[in-house]
Formats: sequence, structure tokens, C-alpha cells
Amino acid sequence: MTPSSAFWLGVRALLPMLLGVIPFGVIYGVVALQSGIPPLAAFLMSSVVFAGSAQFLLAQLVGVGAPALLMVGAVGLINLRHALYSASVAPVLHALPRRWKLLLAYLLTDEAYAAAIPHLLAEPRSPFAHWILFGAGFALWFGWQLSTLAGVLLGAQLPADLGLDFALPLTFIAIVVPLIDSRARLAAALVAGAVAVLLVSMPYKTGLFVAVLAGLVAGAFMQRRGSR
Repeated sequence: MTPSSAFWLGVRALLPMLLGVIPFGVIYGVVALQSGIPPLAAFLMSSVVFAGSAQFLLAQLVGVGAPALLMVGAVGLINLRHALYSASVAPVLHALPRRWKLLLAYLLTDEAYAAAIPHLLAEPRSPFAHWILFGAGFALWFGWQLSTLAGVLLGAQLPADLGLDFALPLTFIAIVVPLIDSRARLAAALVAGAVAVLLVSMPYKTGLFVAVLAGLVAGAFMQRRGSR
């Protein structure tokens, strides 16, 4: 395997996921404008934050006038799962130079991880395995930039009161449901969903924080109970 072949292997592994990513990016661009974010800032957020779920949440918090500290905390909390991805790929990437680690950390997203991890952990391990993650991450990054740009351009032509917020929960339902393959994950999803509904009236969507924590506790409890 060469660096070039490893890169394109990552790109090919990621391409099918763009079928879901591109509409998601377009909707984000539209929702960001409807939340009052300037077009340029909405587009640049896809490069600076580069995390679809965090960008949607941030757009909604901007729309309701949430404090800046709460926005930062929300983005940090929702992206904590990336620490688990990092721990998973660390055995493959630990010997890389710092510049490679910084680049791959930036490109490490849900889809890029899912596309690359089977190849990263395959035996015998290729010395160019990190190029696979680079290819998957770059393909996602490029598709995300184009789709959010299309959403920003489209959103500028749509009525401000069109209301596409419904697309966010529908998108995450489609992402989460196939991942519920154990009692622990089912408990986490049910508890988080129930708490989020019960606390929907809390200001600045802070009920989502409580719901996330409740879901984590429920999932951890079921996981520990099952291991015993």
C-alpha cells in the first residue's frame, strides 16, 4: 500500500456517507441564516467548528440569544465523544509527527471514523494507515463545505419564517436509531429523550444538558449491571 492508494481508499470508504451528509449540510446552512447568523459566519463555522451536530446546536442557541459561555459549553459537551474516537485510533497514530496528529484530530468526525476504523485496525497494519483516515476526513470536509455553502446560498433566497428546525431532530433520529443495539444504549436513548421532553421549557435549551447527563448515567448503569 502506498500513501496515494491509502488516501483514495479512505475517500472511497467515505463517499457513500455523503448521501446523508450533503442534505444535512444544506439544511444547516438554511437554519443558521434563519437563526440570525450572518452568511459568511455561517459558512466559516463549517471550517472552524467542523461538526454538524455542534453547528446545529450553536445555531439554535444563537437564535434564542443564549449567553456566549453557554454556547461554548454546549459545543464542548456535544463533541466529547471525539475523545473516545481519539482513544480508539491512538494505537495506530501514536508514532506520527505532531503535525499529522493535529491534522487528523481536526478531521476526525463521526463519519470519517466510521469509514476509516475498519481499515486502521486491519492486520497486518500498514505504515500508511493514517493516510486512510486523512482521505476519509478530507472527503467529508470537502463535501461538508460545499453542502453548507449551498445551504447558505439557498437560505438567503428563502423566507425567514420558513422554519426548518424540524429537520434537526429527524436527522438525529435517523442517525441514533440504527446504533441502538444493546440494553445500555436503549436505556440511554429512552432516558435522554424523556428528560429532554420534560425539561423542554428550560431557558436556552439547558434541558438538553440535563438530558445528556441523565442518558449517560442510565447507559452506564445498565452497562455495569450487564457486566455483573
